[in-house]
Amino acid sequence: MFPTTIRRIATGGRPTLSKFRTTPTPAKATAPLPGIYGRYKPKKVWPPDFTKLSEKEQFKFEKRYKRRVILATARPRWDKNVKLAQLVSITAAVVYMVLFMDWKMENPPFEEVRHRFWSILAAFSPERRYESQRPGLPVTTTNTTTTTDEK
Repeated sequence: MFPTTIRRIATGGRPTLSKFRTTPTPAKATAPLPGIYGRYKPKKVWPPDFTKLSEKEQFKFEKRYKRRVILATARPRWDKNVKLAQLVSITAAVVYMVLFMDWKMENPPFEEVRHRFWSILAAFSPERRYESQRPGLPVTTTNTTTTTDEK
């Protein structure tokens, strides 16, 4: 793991470089950031100095840190919305390519699919609605007023 600023501040042992000087300035002898912990100091400094740990302890801390990072960066609602947006955009692109895109070729690859799709949708148009009706059944109309003059 990389040595972090918090560990450096907590241990107070390493000299810090000034932005304007090339020589390091000695670290302060007082406790850094006295109000950061409140009344109780932590038992352990996080993250620990990995140069002082065995390989087994390093592995344990790496697993713990990875788990904490995953839990801290989990955004389920955002992830769900991103996946939904990806699905919608890819589906829209495929539908556009199949049904509407001009391929500028002699035999477009999806011509049969387009023809079948638009012929199915054309059956719902008002002009062709009663065209494929069975010939034995009478055509029903909305205006059914009959008058009989029997005297």
